[in-house]
Amino acid sequence: MSTATPPTAPTRSLTLGSLTVDVPVVLAPMAGITNAAYRRLCAEQGAGLYVCEMITSRGLVEGDQHTKDMLVFDELETTRSVQLYGTDPLYVGKAAEILCAEYGVAHIDLNFGCPVPKVTRKGGGGALPWKRGLLGEILERAVSAAAPYDVPVTMKTRKGIDDAHLTYLDAGRIAQESGVAAIALHGRTVAQAYSGEADWEAIAALVDHVDIPVLGNGDIWEAADALRMVEQTGAAGVVVGRGCLGRPWLFRDLAAAFSGEEVATLPTLGEVTSMMRRHAELLCRHLGEERGCKEFRKHVSWYLKGFAAGGQMRRSLGLVCTLADLDRLLADLDPDEPFPASALGAPRGRQGSPRERVVLPEGWLDDADGAGCHVQEDADEATGG
Repeated sequence: MSTATPPTAPTRSLTLGSLTVDVPVVLAPMAGITNAAYRRLCAEQGAGLYVCEMITSRGLVEGDQHTKDMLVFDELETTRSVQLYGTDPLYVGKAAEILCAEYGVAHIDLNFGCPVPKVTRKGGGGALPWKRGLLGEILERAVSAAAPYDVPVTMKTRKGIDDAHLTYLDAGRIAQESGVAAIALHGRTVAQAYSGEADWEAIAALVDHVDIPVLGNGDIWEAADALRMVEQTGAAGVVVGRGCLGRPWLFRDLAAAFSGEEVATLPTLGEVTSMMRRHAELLCRHLGEERGCKEFRKHVSWYLKGFAAGGQMRRSLGLVCTLADLDRLLADLDPDEPFPASALGAPRGRQGSPRERVVLPEGWLDDADGAGCHVQEDADEATGG
């Protein structure tokens, strides 16, 4: 395993209200990715806060089975963290109470950053902070519901809807006034989605604007990027999403980097296949072998990004149905093949193009100060994060 130049960052932790995270690193919730198996896999690599897939507040309150199925935790998951989506203060408050009282969560994150059209068209996700009154009411309800359980509430947002409708500074002020423990900022607008480069200067501006901790999100592909973001912006920590796809060992690198230790970044293909096998094993343990293997298929291209594995091998791995099939195929890969330098520092996962128009409820931009103006999400809606 090759090593990079040791960083100079001091050991640090992250404080979110009553919760202390040993390493200032948060795994961003990703729909269909950050299930209990993947969270454990990442946690086995290094300390951090590992957040469950985003769930809908109404789905939880009304007992939707799909929502309940997402709220599964590994037996070694000692700090339960969940991201909650909602547009109705009453539902969000009640859902926060349920998470604390019935699921024993130690941290709740509220999603105000999702750019998916089916979310923004209902005034949710990254569209919601435009309604300052509604944002404040939702935050206050959630904080109040979680307070008796001493559970900190944080929020994640984006710069704004587009460059003409920025919301992050107002959102930071409202979050602080509402008792939110920290705010995470993805340095892109909803219109950008995942395209272009993240604006770290906006993260720095938010740090200067509020007194609560700010977490930076966007374009952290290597551990060195996290150190650079913290140094450039003054952020209290980082949120990592697409950068860890097919690379759960990134959290080991991040833990080492924030401790000022050497960072291991170049696993051989043999080490990568061992991680793939462990991932599939955990998925099968939680979901059963048939479904677990199907869930694993989506991760194959991320794990093998840049390696010489041919198209037929990739196709075969993308069709595995059993762990035995997986073992047989992985055994045919060259364990000594070095990690591809071309994959270092490169974007992973979806990127896409900027959107010409963000889908919003009719008249949404007419009044930024309206409270109680929202379009209700469906109880059984599976909202991507």
